[in-house]
Amino acid sequence: MSVTELTTSAQNYLKVVWGLSEWSSTPVTPSLIAQRIGLKLSSVSDGVRKLSAQGLLEHAPYGSVELTPAGRQYAVEMVRRHRLLETFLVQVLGYSWDQIHDEAENLEHAVSDFMVERIDKFLNFPTRDPHGDPIPSASGDIELPDAICLSELGPGHEVVIERISDDDPQLLKFFEKQGFRIGARLSVGQGAPFSGALEVLVGDAQKSVSLGDTAANALYVSRGSKPVCEV
Repeated sequence: MSVTELTTSAQNYLKVVWGLSEWSSTPVTPSLIAQRIGLKLSSVSDGVRKLSAQGLLEHAPYGSVELTPAGRQYAVEMVRRHRLLETFLVQVLGYSWDQIHDEAENLEHAVSDFMVERIDKFLNFPTRDPHGDPIPSASGDIELPDAICLSELGPGHEVVIERISDDDPQLLKFFEKQGFRIGARLSVGQGAPFSGALEVLVGDAQKSVSLGDTAANALYVSRGSKPVCEV
């Protein structure tokens, strides 16, 4: 069965469960899903129960929510649609990277499997979307970049941006204005005492940018060819 045969609601739930666990080891709970989707906890709990009954999710009482093998297959299909659409919107239609998430959210439920494969071929089979997230292959394979959250790495390092979280469009605008892009090199220093901030130089810039926890948590970096850690 194609993911197009699932309801829009089911597609969203599966993709969100995948997204919450892709870059985090924090257990996925109905509360986290509710926060991400913007629904009441009672509605999410009901949705999780229905998808569990369909064999797409596993959820023990008071435990975490996990994808079954079938649920994972559909979730990866939705992630592939979303990230290919984001890439198409930027490369072909000239969208800025802070505009593409919501647009792709709407389009991903409407496009056919045939169109998804045509977009993939037209774009020459990209492996990363504009934010650095891996694009699953047609067979469902995903290769995460070796990267760690900048806030976990701390000062005193030369790193390369591998991924920028797209959760906050305003933060994306800030990063773009300051020159933070996928592949950009950063020199990371200590911020002002007691500020909890990092002072970051982008490329050959002469002036550093101060990043607090919110911004540092949105940047995933590596030391170029040498992995910082395994994700």
